[in-house]
Amino acid sequence: MSKNSVLIFRITCGLGIIAAGIIILNLFVSAKRDESDIHNPAINTEKKYSVYPVDLPAELKFAGEKVPLGYFDVREDLDRELLINVYWQSHTMLLIKRANRHFPLIEKVLRKNGIPEDMKYLAVAESDLTNVVSPQQAVGFWQFVNGTAKDCKLEVNDEVDERYHVEKSTEAACVFLKESYDRYGSWTMAAASYNMGRSGLNEQIDRQKSDYYYDLLLNEETGRYIYRVLAIKLLLSNPEQYGFYAGDKDLYPVIPTYEVTVDGPVEDFADFASKYGINYKVLKIFNPWLRDNKLANTQNKTYYIRIPKDGMISRDISDL
Repeated sequence: MSKNSVLIFRITCGLGIIAAGIIILNLFVSAKRDESDIHNPAINTEKKYSVYPVDLPAELKFAGEKVPLGYFDVREDLDRELLINVYWQSHTMLLIKRANRHFPLIEKVLRKNGIPEDMKYLAVAESDLTNVVSPQQAVGFWQFVNGTAKDCKLEVNDEVDERYHVEKSTEAACVFLKESYDRYGSWTMAAASYNMGRSGLNEQIDRQKSDYYYDLLLNEETGRYIYRVLAIKLLLSNPEQYGFYAGDKDLYPVIPTYEVTVDGPVEDFADFASKYGINYKVLKIFNPWLRDNKLANTQNKTYYIRIPKDGMISRDISDL
């Protein structure tokens, strides 16, 4: 190789090394800038979509009981549930909309029974405020199985299933929660027992020699349960803080109703509905606990059937 060739080769290598160094330096500076500006969306306006960590509150209580956010595992478990619900936007927005309709009634029943208002978030965690049926055949907003429902004085048969009755099932949930609070002396543990059952929770208390929820190692569902409830509380009590915006017109309204007393049989609920200016579908929307198209009522029990005040006009909510 000639001297000129060697010189050119050395110059080329030197330039390559300098260029590589500049590239590495730029990458390092860019990484440091991105890290420092991670919570500043304004820096990333050129990006179509960005995902950021969610800030946890400095302090948090459930039913008046302090959540020990100083524990690393508690913070990480809450962080998990908050991230899941913040970024499952469509689902969380539906919860915000539904809560506007159903919370007033649930809160009224909780207050009447001396149960902390935070317990309303259990109904959200259990059913998303829908009359869902679980694979274990738990039913309604409060997810009662048949046996527990009957223990709590709910009527369950082929024609009437009060697990679908929001007011009565909330009353039944109050009975269970109050009994659990009397047993554990903690609303947090009462809520955990609602998900796990008292016998299963008692077994873990005896095994682990602790009755403090945040110190217990529980099954996956109950271990996450309180944190999911807490995440729901944070989101529904202050949605705008987490990026959810819904005006009054966006929320599902409370539709005014009145009660019709029935203390005998009903041969056909389609005919019954038409007498009050509604159809069968609307009747069942407001009374999902009526499980058949008729009611034998051989014992002449008294039932209260809800009818929208303006009949079929109530389907048009534009004037509500």
